[in-house]
Amino acid sequence: MVDKKVEKLQEVFRERGKASYEIAKMEILKEKIGYKPVQEALQYFIEELWHNFHHPTLLSLTCEAVGGNSRQTTKIGAAIVLLTGAADIHDDIIDGSLTKAFKPTVLGKFGVEIALLAGDALFLKGYELLCDSCKNLTVKQKNKVIQWVRRAFFDLGVAVAKETALKGKWDVNPKEYLDIIAMKAAIADVTARVGALIGGGRRKEIIALGKYGRTLGTLATIRDDFIDILEPQELQNRVQNECLPLPFLYALQDQKARDKIIHMLEKDEFTDKDCWNMLKEIRKSPSFNEFIVQLKTLLRKGQCSLRTISINQKIEDTLLQMLDAMVEDII
Repeated sequence: MVDKKVEKLQEVFRERGKASYEIAKMEILKEKIGYKPVQEALQYFIEELWHNFHHPTLLSLTCEAVGGNSRQTTKIGAAIVLLTGAADIHDDIIDGSLTKAFKPTVLGKFGVEIALLAGDALFLKGYELLCDSCKNLTVKQKNKVIQWVRRAFFDLGVAVAKETALKGKWDVNPKEYLDIIAMKAAIADVTARVGALIGGGRRKEIIALGKYGRTLGTLATIRDDFIDILEPQELQNRVQNECLPLPFLYALQDQKARDKIIHMLEKDEFTDKDCWNMLKEIRKSPSFNEFIVQLKTLLRKGQCSLRTISINQKIEDTLLQMLDAMVEDII
């Protein structure tokens, strides 16, 4: 997949998210853990794997969209970088993911015990930084931010728990998994809402931008599912230890496509050619059209969320571009 729109947005992500990432990196590296392997695991994760610019960028954009000063979101953005990093490490442990994007995960490089402790350390540091970064907010704003973030991570945990129940099942209703993906998008939802709150947004604006964030997060996860199909190691792990990517679940609803795809999935090891052949079969399936319809519906939903409010036009254009980039080369 040639992500032309995504590539163009990378500059925006780096520009807006770098300050938060650097604070997150500094905070975790200055922490004296007292056990070298855990310290090394944290350093490896934050320097080599977890360049999370997109959550701080969303926070910054939604703050500015309602007329706020995006610099006020920098420390909270750093906290979200650490909290989402913790969730990512724990998710890898649950899924048994040893590699991602051709690099060893913390689990793959340091083992389950060190990965678990590293994830715990990120959660603790992230929550501490979140509370500290709210000091300049009003009491009401602080309480809302902490409450919203806590609730979002609880929802994420529930979604991951539900997802684990689908492991090894190839008869999953696509809607069931899509609902789980939408639950996992709680983090993008709360990120957008917090940005709008800090920016002084009205209730209507905060709700609308939260809905936009939920849709964006859902589309981003679906895009990751689509990309996983083309990465042999990642797809192999999905088949063995996780739920199948969403496009598979739609395609498997068609009996003719199902027989061909299951035959391919039963191979012991996938090649790049295998992945491309499976994607071709998925795209040929009549049920794949339902998947495309769902993506288009989500895209319109995200667009409509923005159009219900009046926000900075330049920021709105960027937010719309982010939605478009999530479905590039898919629909």
